[in-house]
Amino acid sequence: MEYMSTETVPQTNGNPVNKILCCECGVDIEPNPANMCVACLRTHVDITEGIPKQAVIHFCRNCERYLQPPAEWVKCSLESRELLAVCIKRLKGLKDVKLVDAGFIWTEPHSKRIKVKLTVHGEVMGGTVLQQIFVVEFTVQNQMCDDCHRTEAKDFWRCVVQVRQKAINKKTLFYLEQMILKHRAHENTIGIKPSPNGMDFFYHTDAHARKMVDFMTTVLPIKCTTAKKLISHDIHSNTYNYKFTYAIDVVPVSKGSLVCLNKKQQHQYGSISPICLVQRVAAQIHLIDPLTAQMAEIGSTAYWKSPFESICNPKQLVEFIVMDLEHIQEKDRNFFPGQGPISQKHVVSDIWLVKASELGINDNPIHTRTHIGHLLKVGDSVMAYDLGDANINNADFEKLKSEKVPDVIVVKKHYGDKSVRKRMRNWKLKHLVDEPMTDTDGEGADYNEFLEDLEEDPTMRQNINIFKDKNKQIPVDVNDMDDQNAPRVTLEEMLDDLVIDDVEMGDEMN
Repeated sequence: MEYMSTETVPQTNGNPVNKILCCECGVDIEPNPANMCVACLRTHVDITEGIPKQAVIHFCRNCERYLQPPAEWVKCSLESRELLAVCIKRLKGLKDVKLVDAGFIWTEPHSKRIKVKLTVHGEVMGGTVLQQIFVVEFTVQNQMCDDCHRTEAKDFWRCVVQVRQKAINKKTLFYLEQMILKHRAHENTIGIKPSPNGMDFFYHTDAHARKMVDFMTTVLPIKCTTAKKLISHDIHSNTYNYKFTYAIDVVPVSKGSLVCLNKKQQHQYGSISPICLVQRVAAQIHLIDPLTAQMAEIGSTAYWKSPFESICNPKQLVEFIVMDLEHIQEKDRNFFPGQGPISQKHVVSDIWLVKASELGINDNPIHTRTHIGHLLKVGDSVMAYDLGDANINNADFEKLKSEKVPDVIVVKKHYGDKSVRKRMRNWKLKHLVDEPMTDTDGEGADYNEFLEDLEEDPTMRQNINIFKDKNKQIPVDVNDMDDQNAPRVTLEEMLDDLVIDDVEMGDEMN
């Protein structure tokens, strides 16, 4: 037996370290519980024996997401931390070892292979810690996720939101469509189908449908009715599959409609006149008395508790010519305690009118009062309801005394030919579907009236995205316009429509 000299014995903290021979190959090693060198330990023990060296991950080509079991799909890019986490979670047996390091090994992107290099520590033979590096190869298999499968099926849906407005005029529906587009409330829909009285929104989860219903509740006074239909039932797991339907009823009035209130509603809203005009329909219904400019706001709960319908709609408007106009001073107006708020933006005036069709024939002008005296002058044209010739079937209206019912209700000022205004309109709106609701008979006129309301009401335009129409020339000088007095949407209120053209940078520079 040979002894090592003290000069050749390694020193550790001043003390010599005794070495032993490996029981397998006889190499000098430091003492360890296995009494074996690292090479011999690796030949006898494999700490990665319970970890698979090949695995499969699923990838959806439509939405580019990876499946994270059991049913979650995660958006990941190649060689990202998220994808590395998905790959590691697919491996079984990692709980028996300690994961020290993990990283990707480059592969061709189109090879459908992902290689991950792992470094693990494990205890063997009485506490000896062994480190091992190995590579796991993942095969990427294509599998369509549930969301994309429902989208591709097109006819598959679990929840539907049916929006309907039981009215002749559909301007309120057009306003709701623009509000949905502005706030992108339709992102989770799997399909939108227009109908003659509204539209249907299809969803694959009940939560998304309820989110749309909650959005509509904050935008318009609506009434929601829910129903569900049993599709299937698993008696073993006690699970049910339902289809849900949300029926949304939109208020049957729109901007410019004429309504008649009962006595209880008149007293509730500050003793307002029974015949009122709908000034605006938003989260609340804004009414105004055309004879006194008194205003009232009706919320969704109050309206559906005691609903009312329009006695005249904007399709019944008749053109009148202003023959004479006199503003009423504030001292000459009647005020009483408990009266509701009075509009300061409107001027109440006495007005004498003649039908445009009877101009030069009828020498007896009709006297009435209007709330838009600040917009009118002698010779202007106005659109008004002729209550004397109208056929109104309403129980509350029939209870009114004839002396309290004016012959004419002035609604708005008329700015000339509608075709001229349409031709000079250099802006446009977007729609939820390629086939808008204006395709059916009569609704093209409603949509044109809605665009005119946008031009005449700046407050209404604040809630809607208006885009420039590049197909029409924008007049720079006011003198270039056909009607200089007609209200218009300013250039500052328009947005640039996003158009993607396949034009290279070099072509543009040339």
